[in-house]
Amino acid sequence: MSVYHCTLGGEVFRFSGLAEVMAKATPARSGDALAGLIAQSDVERVAAQMVLADLPLKAFLEELLIPYDEDEVTRLIVDSHDAAAFAPVSHMTVGQFRDWLLSDAATPKALKALAPGLMPEMAAAVSKIMRNRDLIAVARKITVVTAFRSTLGLEGRIGSRLQPNHPADDLKGIVASTLDGLSYAVGDAVIGINPATDNIPTAMTLISMLDDLRARYDIPTQSCVLTHVTNSIEIINRGAPLDIVFQSVAGTEAANEGFGVNLSILKESHDAALSLKRGTVGQNVMYFETGQGSALSANAHHGIDQQTVEARAYAVCRAFDPLIVNTVVGFIGPEYLYDGKEIIRAGLEDVFCGKLLGLPMGCDVCYTNHAEADQNDMDVLMTLLANARAQFLIGVPGADDIMLNYQSLSFHDIAYLRNSLGLKAAPEFESWLEAMGLVSETGHLLQSDLGAARLLEAAQ
Repeated sequence: MSVYHCTLGGEVFRFSGLAEVMAKATPARSGDALAGLIAQSDVERVAAQMVLADLPLKAFLEELLIPYDEDEVTRLIVDSHDAAAFAPVSHMTVGQFRDWLLSDAATPKALKALAPGLMPEMAAAVSKIMRNRDLIAVARKITVVTAFRSTLGLEGRIGSRLQPNHPADDLKGIVASTLDGLSYAVGDAVIGINPATDNIPTAMTLISMLDDLRARYDIPTQSCVLTHVTNSIEIINRGAPLDIVFQSVAGTEAANEGFGVNLSILKESHDAALSLKRGTVGQNVMYFETGQGSALSANAHHGIDQQTVEARAYAVCRAFDPLIVNTVVGFIGPEYLYDGKEIIRAGLEDVFCGKLLGLPMGCDVCYTNHAEADQNDMDVLMTLLANARAQFLIGVPGADDIMLNYQSLSFHDIAYLRNSLGLKAAPEFESWLEAMGLVSETGHLLQSDLGAARLLEAAQ
């Protein structure tokens, strides 16, 4: 293990290993404080950032944060590293890499080519010495296009997940929320339900209902019931009309074990979903969710700061060519992201790191009611993420998920972003919205209070 040091203001700061440098260089957040990893002062944080800025990117290939033989995520990261793709930046320090990312030399084409050559730890490291505006400036240059029945990630567009959860999995309540969301042009990324009761019969009932609804209105989107991946495999075996496989994942083998998954199970589910060939314009069949603090909450973080562990989760996602990846940025609670400032920073970090690694990153702009945050903080984050060209955001009825008991964005918020920033839905979904009379030719929402009525008329 290397020892790193920096003299700042006449004081010498020493860091025992790369993991400590990374942790103490991270902008302050409650999860790292809970884990005992946080810098003890702003001066120590700056010293760690200075060490990090001078560190060669190659150091992450030489000093693994978790040993290769102890963690399958580490093995995935090392074994999948593309040395040829890494070559253009392999001579750089982390600080030089930051400068390059912000320069005109880092074109969309160059960033796309670079993605396979970056380890998640490299993306996390450079994010730690970037301001919020830097994260946005780089992320918005990166285009990641995926498709199933709708094409996501195209320039000038932002997708949305329609989340019609119900505390009793009541089908009528879910349908009502779904029609309401569709009337606000929400749902082009996915119509996704978190089941209140996570078992195979409930999931199959919900999957069949969503597929019937989609077919009735001929909606060019995909549906998903966010059940455990092993349930999805069995549901496929039973012949249910499953579109997208969902799973929460984390950045260490032990944390994934806490979710009841490993890389082998994820591959099995990916292969099973591909075998169905249900996509019409593409075959990206996986939906992953992540979140800073998940590994710490499972006591499976290996002494690594939560943002770096989060970036490592993106290596897991990247291995399975997903349709969408969602960071549920404020869902785990204030123990990990204390207030609006920390939630905003984490959301920008996650979308930046995920896109830099080649992923279709979206965000659940959210907070729990015991966090020091409010809807104004979410307004700021959703607007910043739209500017960073996040792949999609989530909308729930009234911004209040009555099943999961947390606050997110409303259907109105998605409409605000599109109308105010000149953004559109996925092209296939946009054409459907126009045909249904829900949006204008310019993509602007038309009298959304009449939208549900139009949908009901179309069903007659």
